[in-house]
Amino acid sequence: MRNFRELNVWKDGRILVKEIYTLTKLLPDSERFGLISQANRSSISIPANIAEGCGKYSEKDFVRFLQISLGSAYELETHLILCQDLGFLSPDAADCVIEKIQRLQQKIVSFIKHIESNQ
Repeated sequence: MRNFRELNVWKDGRILVKEIYTLTKLLPDSERFGLISQANRSSISIPANIAEGCGKYSEKDFVRFLQISLGSAYELETHLILCQDLGFLSPDAADCVIEKIQRLQQKIVSFIKHIESNQ
């Protein structure tokens, strides 16, 4: 089994969770059960699924959880874009975090390809 604490994608995911929680505090209270909840949950899902996948015995199962994590990263990016569209966040406030999400997406994809090429 793998140690998720050693994976850079997991470490980056943890940092991202803190940034998302800080950013979602800027959203209106009316979004507490909408975009705030959704963005926070999808951000948490990224490192959580990486960690869960580390507990799986097969590489195929591990990759499946990395793919779930990747899906959560795309979901999170969409939530932030919608926050911009709705005028809840300025482009300046969200763009920096969106860039970090996109870099994490690329890292997860590269990690998946690396694992699959070694099978």
